[in-house]
Amino acid sequence: MDKRDFLKRVAIGTGAMFFSKFAGADAYISTARSLLKGRVLKAGDTIGLIAPAGAVEDEESITMAKEVFTYFGFSVKEGKNIRARYGNLAGTDEQRLEDLHRMFADESVQAIVCIRGGNGASRLLSRIDYDLIARNPKILLGYSDVTALLLAFYTKVGLVSFHGVVGISTWSNYVAQLFKDQFFDNKLACFENPKKSDTQIIQYKDRIQTITPGIVEGTIIGGNLTLLAGLCGTPYLPDFTDKILFVEEIDEKSDRLDRMFCQLMNAGVLSKIKGFIFGKCTNCGPSGGYGALTVEQMLNDYIKPLGIPAYSGAMIGHISDQFLMPIGVLARVDASVGKIEYLEKSLL
Repeated sequence: MDKRDFLKRVAIGTGAMFFSKFAGADAYISTARSLLKGRVLKAGDTIGLIAPAGAVEDEESITMAKEVFTYFGFSVKEGKNIRARYGNLAGTDEQRLEDLHRMFADESVQAIVCIRGGNGASRLLSRIDYDLIARNPKILLGYSDVTALLLAFYTKVGLVSFHGVVGISTWSNYVAQLFKDQFFDNKLACFENPKKSDTQIIQYKDRIQTITPGIVEGTIIGGNLTLLAGLCGTPYLPDFTDKILFVEEIDEKSDRLDRMFCQLMNAGVLSKIKGFIFGKCTNCGPSGGYGALTVEQMLNDYIKPLGIPAYSGAMIGHISDQFLMPIGVLARVDASVGKIEYLEKSLL
C-alpha cells in the first residue's frame, strides 16, 4: 500500500467515525455502505412525472396523477415525452431516457414518480448515465416494470429508491398516509397486514402464511419477480449476500412462476439471501393441461429448504393498499407474524 492509498483509507475511516459520533447511526451506516439518499419533501416542492416503461393510455391518467400530487401541495413537472408512444412503450428508448436524465439533472425537481409500469424499462439500463444519477440523488418511486430501474440504481450507485404506488395507482387514504409518513416525516416504516375487523372471529382477508418462522435483520431489496429474474446474468443485478428479498407478481401462469423461481435458484440468488417475503400474486393461476403447481408448493420447493425466516401474503404488489418499501436500507423482518420494521432512515 503506497502513501496515497494509506492516507485515503485513513480519511475514509475518520469520516465514518465523525458521522457516527455527530450525525448518528444512520449517517454512519450510509457512509460505510456508500448509500445515496434523496431529501425529505415539503409542500411547494416539485415532483417530476415520467413514463419510463409502458405508454400512458389516456390524458385522464396524467390529469389524475397531477391531482394526486397537487393534493399533497406539490408542483408537478411533466416529462417532455410523457405522451409519446412507440408500440406499447411510452416513446422510443431515446425519448424515455431523455425524460429520465432530464428529471435527475433538473435542480428544481425534488422527487421523481413513474406514472405507470408496463414494459420497457430494462431496455434503458445499458444507456443510463449512472454518474448523473450519482451526482443528483433523488427520490424515485414506482413498482412493477420500474423494478429494473430501482435495482439497477441501487446496484450501480447505491441509490435508495422506493417500491410502491405509481401515478395511476388508486391513492387511498391508507396509501396517502404512508406517503406522508415516508416522504414528509421520514419515519421508520413498520408494515403489517391489516388485522381482522371486530365482527370477525378470525382473519379472513389479507392473511399471511409463515413459511419458516424467525426474525432476521439485513438490507432489504426486491420488486417484481419477472424483472428480477430478467436481471440475472446482467451487471444490474444486486449482490444478494445476506440480503432480505421481497418479490411480487401479477398475471403470470404457474409454469412461468416456477421457471422464474428456478432461475433465481440456478443463478445463486436464493442461496445468498437471509430472509424472504412473498407479496401478492395478483391474477396468477394454473397453466392448464394436466394441472399446475400452486404458489404455496413453489414456495415450499424453493424457499422452505433454505431454512431462513420467510413468509408470504405481504401487501406488496399490484393491489390498491400496498406497502411503500424503501430499497437498500436496513430492516428487521419477523416471519412468524408477518412484520417488517425499517431500522434506518431512507431520506436525508
